[in-house]
Amino acid sequence: MEWAAPAIVLEVRPLGEGGAVATLLTEEHGRHAGLAKGGASRAQAGLWLPGNLIEARWIARLADQLGALSGEMVHPAAALAMEDPLALALLSSACAIAADALPEREPHPRAFHALVSVIAHLAGGAEGVMADYVRWESLVLTELGYGLDLSACAVTGAREGLTHVSPRTGRAVSAEAAAPYIDRLLSLPGFLLAGDDPGDPAAWDAGLRLTGHFLERDAFGARHRPVPEARHRLADRVAALAGGEAALD
Repeated sequence: MEWAAPAIVLEVRPLGEGGAVATLLTEEHGRHAGLAKGGASRAQAGLWLPGNLIEARWIARLADQLGALSGEMVHPAAALAMEDPLALALLSSACAIAADALPEREPHPRAFHALVSVIAHLAGGAEGVMADYVRWESLVLTELGYGLDLSACAVTGAREGLTHVSPRTGRAVSAEAAAPYIDRLLSLPGFLLAGDDPGDPAAWDAGLRLTGHFLERDAFGARHRPVPEARHRLADRVAALAGGEAALD
């Protein structure tokens, strides 16, 4: 059994003397682990950092075995993010969610390509891809069967003026219908309705609160697992940015 494919490194843990078990995300093979011989060594440690884009090769005698992994660097995203705390937090959160939420060896090509795009553009600054990152979390929810319905108001059927989301159903609500229940609903940032809207810290904060609610309740809660700490750290950092921006206003 053998395959070679572009991959995102999601996580790595040491095994034995110098070895490491690396978990990757690929288009065709989904979340897939393997043993990287020498993966924890000084020579290879930089290759297997979470967030890196690599060309991976997996080989095993039988399909259900752990198998052996090798790889070549394509884009050292982890090293490039080291100087930007927000970029590093975003990268860590994305890898942790993909590693824990996506089923093993089940392809989710849309989630893979969307995450590759976020990582590839991260070098230009995390602020430029934060909206795309929140869209990626929403896509992960959809891939897992917990997608949000932002097409029309759940109460009136209106397709314009959507401002909130029901925390129970995940359906959008218009400003008019939301007014009596405003304190019970989740804010819907405009960038989740407009693909070319980059948003701002307040909108990113609202978006992370929105997707975070359904990640916690459905994607992770359904399996009685906590949302990864890396995701909480990203949310805290964005909330602090939004708070600082509000203070300046």
